[in-house]
Amino acid sequence: MNARFILFTARSGQVSGTFLMTVFLVLCCWGAIALADTPGPGATEKDDKFRRDREAILAMAGNYRVTFDFRETVSFVEGYQLKKPYEVDGYEIVRVIRDNGEFISLQHILVVDGIWEDQMPIKHWRQDWIYEPTQQFEYVGRNIWQIRQLDEAERRGNWAQLVYQVDDSPRYAAVAAWTHRHGESAWTSPPTWRPLPRRERTKRDDYDVLISVNRQALTPNGWVHEQDSSKIILRTDPKILAREMGVNTYTSSDAFKIQVAEDYWNETREFWAEVRDEWSKIQQELEAFSVESHGQSGKLYNQILRLAKDAREGNLAMKTAARRARILIRDSTTNEVSVRNLRAEVQGQKANN
Repeated sequence: MNARFILFTARSGQVSGTFLMTVFLVLCCWGAIALADTPGPGATEKDDKFRRDREAILAMAGNYRVTFDFRETVSFVEGYQLKKPYEVDGYEIVRVIRDNGEFISLQHILVVDGIWEDQMPIKHWRQDWIYEPTQQFEYVGRNIWQIRQLDEAERRGNWAQLVYQVDDSPRYAAVAAWTHRHGESAWTSPPTWRPLPRRERTKRDDYDVLISVNRQALTPNGWVHEQDSSKIILRTDPKILAREMGVNTYTSSDAFKIQVAEDYWNETREFWAEVRDEWSKIQQELEAFSVESHGQSGKLYNQILRLAKDAREGNLAMKTAARRARILIRDSTTNEVSVRNLRAEVQGQKANN
């Protein structure tokens, strides 16, 4: 039934004009509803972009041969000698441990040659991805993190990548858009502050913070993680000590004992869920916090990894190990920090990088 038919029947006197007017209004309402429910080109394009973003993030899960290559490239301080490259390799599994659409969590487990075992697992870093986040943590130097609220322009269409250390404590985070063009799917962060990496934290104290641009891109056989970093001295007038390029490759491979890593994760996942929950509570409760990485019993990450090992081997009940880990995390964290001057330094360094 359409408007031309209604006009014809009205003129022929077959039905009353009141009835026809009612039918006409109903048809108009149906048409308006149909138009409202039909997504426009912009909505369809956004949905397709979101789908491709998710596919790219999820594509990083898998089994890999990994290489880690970090090289200082140029010195900015007179007399400073570039350090030798850091090069290691091994195997790693990356597993999706949570996916609710707009939140994806990827856990990395290394597999390395052991001293007494053929191959042994080591819990490695974790990366969480959040679509259009309202806030993120950020490192502001001197072992201090703060929570920053994000405005609409910074959030719209973008993903936050939040990177956590082996003990699930925060490391760095940034917000940017995934891009899909020229045959490449990639995510590139703005310059982001980070604490010193574990590979250098215990060996040197001649700089205070890394400011890095972080890019992750899919490749035909896996993916690559590129990091362009400046090593910054903050203790006097802020200045760059040296630049460093990092290239970590993840090449699909099943040439290792994948089950070694799978077994470790399956047997400790409950413990690590409790650890993640405690760190999450701290970030929800505190606007800014400091993490003391060394305690009376050694490095925090070593203590927490040891608890996971004891729980896995049956030396501790899982609940007991998790409770002790929560206490360790609380004892190593304080909100008695001042970020006023650090914020000024952050803004100055961001302006210069």
